[in-house]
Amino acid sequence: MEDHVEDDLQKALRMSMQYEPPEPKRSKDSPMEESPEVKNRRLQRELMAAAAEKRMAASAAVAKSGGSSSSGNVAKSVYLGGSEVKSEKVDECEPMVKEEKSSREELALEQAHQLFSMVFGNEVSKGILAQWSNQGIRFSPDEETSMGLVQHEGGPCGVLAAIQAFVLKYLLFFPQELVKDGPKTPIISVSKRLQETQDSATNLFGSLTEETKSRALVRSMGEILFLCGNNNSATIASLKVLDHEIEGKDQSTKDEIVARSLDGLSIESGDDLQKALKVTTFTSLSSAMQRLEEIIPIFRSRMGALLFLLSALLSRGLETVQADRDDPTQPLVTAPFGHASQEIVNLLLSGMAVANVFDGKMDLGGGMFVKGILTPVEVGFLTLLESLNFCKVGQSLKSPKWPIWVIGSESHYTVLFALDPRVQEENEFESRETTIRRAFDAQDQSGGGGFISVEGFHQVLKDANVNLPADKVNNLCSSGFIVWSEFWQVLLDLDKSLGGLKDSTGLMGKKVFDLYHFNGIAKSVLGGSGGETPVQRPRLTKLRVSVPPRWTPEEFMANVSLPGSSSGSGGGDGSGTKDAMAEVSKPEPAQHAPLVDCIRTRWARAVCNWEGDPPSIV
Repeated sequence: MEDHVEDDLQKALRMSMQYEPPEPKRSKDSPMEESPEVKNRRLQRELMAAAAEKRMAASAAVAKSGGSSSSGNVAKSVYLGGSEVKSEKVDECEPMVKEEKSSREELALEQAHQLFSMVFGNEVSKGILAQWSNQGIRFSPDEETSMGLVQHEGGPCGVLAAIQAFVLKYLLFFPQELVKDGPKTPIISVSKRLQETQDSATNLFGSLTEETKSRALVRSMGEILFLCGNNNSATIASLKVLDHEIEGKDQSTKDEIVARSLDGLSIESGDDLQKALKVTTFTSLSSAMQRLEEIIPIFRSRMGALLFLLSALLSRGLETVQADRDDPTQPLVTAPFGHASQEIVNLLLSGMAVANVFDGKMDLGGGMFVKGILTPVEVGFLTLLESLNFCKVGQSLKSPKWPIWVIGSESHYTVLFALDPRVQEENEFESRETTIRRAFDAQDQSGGGGFISVEGFHQVLKDANVNLPADKVNNLCSSGFIVWSEFWQVLLDLDKSLGGLKDSTGLMGKKVFDLYHFNGIAKSVLGGSGGETPVQRPRLTKLRVSVPPRWTPEEFMANVSLPGSSSGSGGGDGSGTKDAMAEVSKPEPAQHAPLVDCIRTRWARAVCNWEGDPPSIV
């Protein structure tokens, strides 16, 4: 009991230190007058700390007398934004973290202005606001792409693609969690069904029920928001006008009520946000998902993508988001086209609004550093910009837990996924290369430029257990820095017993597998079943990918298509086998599209084939 009370007091004291307004980067010596909102929040924290102290004193008296408190439950009311909010009765014997399963409040005006400015800046165009106010989180009505979220407006694709990646995770690999009241008999996942049958992906995706897809969406949204809240809490932003109107209604009625309520509603300023939003914070994932399920029609509405982005930012905490960023003065939605920034995508994938895609932190000298991805991720990210040498994606995003990646181009985000997690498995040689590359990247302070200092090189040799002959070490270090490509060629000629990758046969590691690419933007394509009438719908493309071994010398690869080439032999047929990781023995003609360049940043020298039009990443 005393431990609970002590935890209670510590919780209150911690809360009293949170949510302080951000300290200005350049401040004058003159004191600033405390705003009413800040004063109200300070008073709230003081009341909570005082309440914890009272409970501590009461429990000490009870323990001393050997009796029990007869006070039972207590009601609590606080003032938020100038209005009184009464909470439900709570058992004073329970620690505070247990008491507050959820808390609802209006967005303070100051916080609303900060949130709007953070997202859109101070000079946002009406066109960008319209894009973000007219994009719901809805599944495609087209049977072939029914597992995908459809996009009608440019701009919010980064939000939709990140949610889509998590939705696919549940649909493909966690079907058991999408059935109400959890069946006693195991359910075969879509991924396994596609591997074991001759049925096509479009047929199986088309057989998914609306309830299954809705549950996958709720699970995905809840997981992302809790990820943003450090897996401790999640904040859900909804609309005041719909706070109680849709409770208990069926789905079609809910959609109609939401559509009517949104008629004429626009978000063009922080004042509009403050008037429109109602925010609820949850410390229980199950409670948060229950709330999301209740109000999912609001997220299906035209305000859905924007509300989810605001929920993610509030879950992370506005001050924490700004601390994550390299340049917090720039809006998260970029001008002039209103695209989601890399910070938004990284927030939804990793829980941190960092601007970079490399692993860890990069020291710029003078006590300055920039942050990349600091933790492993469930779903990953690949970008066309890496193939153009504008950035370097780290292994955390390239090798996520599940074979699903958000694909970034110069102007759009799409999703790439595999049905078999084994596409990411490494054999002995690939694992060895990954170990050496990680050690090299840990010493690379060039921002992915691929070169390190002599001192760093010696550390790489030690960390990766590579025993280079002295003459080769001296040769590599002669210029004062070591380039990865030169080091790589030395490793290819170095025997395995010395920590190298020499493989005279070049036979190990050749493999072939299938990937699927989903572009949620609704584009004109010819109707199915031979129809000639163009229809607006997303597109799902199946690609056969052949990957030659990464460690083979160039002379062995003479007949294999290299990145950027438009033709060549691929080293794989991909026919007549159930094993998605079969060896490649028969060349096949290569096809090229910008997506192939993205794939090659993950699987070097991969050769891709597909039927029909090239997959589009724009």
